[in-house]
Amino acid sequence: MMEFTLWDIIRNLLLAGRWTVLLSLIAFVSGGLVAMVVTLARISHNRGASTAARAYISILQGTPLLVQLFLAFFGLALLGFNVPPLAAASLALTLYTSAFLAEIWRGAIEAVPKGQWEGAQSLALTRAQQMRFIILPQALRVGIAPTAGFSVQVVKGTALASIIGFVELTKAGTVIVNATFDAFRIYGLVALFYFALCYPLSLAAKALEQKMAAGQGH
Repeated sequence: MMEFTLWDIIRNLLLAGRWTVLLSLIAFVSGGLVAMVVTLARISHNRGASTAARAYISILQGTPLLVQLFLAFFGLALLGFNVPPLAAASLALTLYTSAFLAEIWRGAIEAVPKGQWEGAQSLALTRAQQMRFIILPQALRVGIAPTAGFSVQVVKGTALASIIGFVELTKAGTVIVNATFDAFRIYGLVALFYFALCYPLSLAAKALEQKMAAGQGH
């Protein structure tokens, strides 16, 4: 059994925590970009695009993230693609994140009062202009809080990347536990690290929600 001082453990977890943060940022930013396209397709008057977006969202929301990670890593390997764990985790989490953000944003857009849509149409604006100048600014107020809240789920979802060998917080904790057999202390520290990452995001989401609610009350 290897001897690890408390500082050794914390230092290794901090190093692995950088990869958790990086993977979370990749998933959230790239997932957001994909979600924009899916959201626009979902609310499109084009039935084919809307149906395809609905199917995309249903499949990704209806299957476990763990299975999606396996498909991205082992499935692509079976097809002859040598995908590194970071790339596979990024791909799976991007798709997973995009599906949920697309639904959040669709709900925010559809929450805009019907009168606003009718007013936009009466101004003889194109569909793109209606969305850009009238609908999306109002939808942003509705969607920003749940979007921030979902970022917590993205951070916690990165823990599953340890299954495919990506060394983030959970995987680093497991490696240290296997060397020290001190599971309670190590996983307790891992939990504290996740809490330190997620709690500020939860507070930000709650603050945004309260701010938006206060703004709508005036």
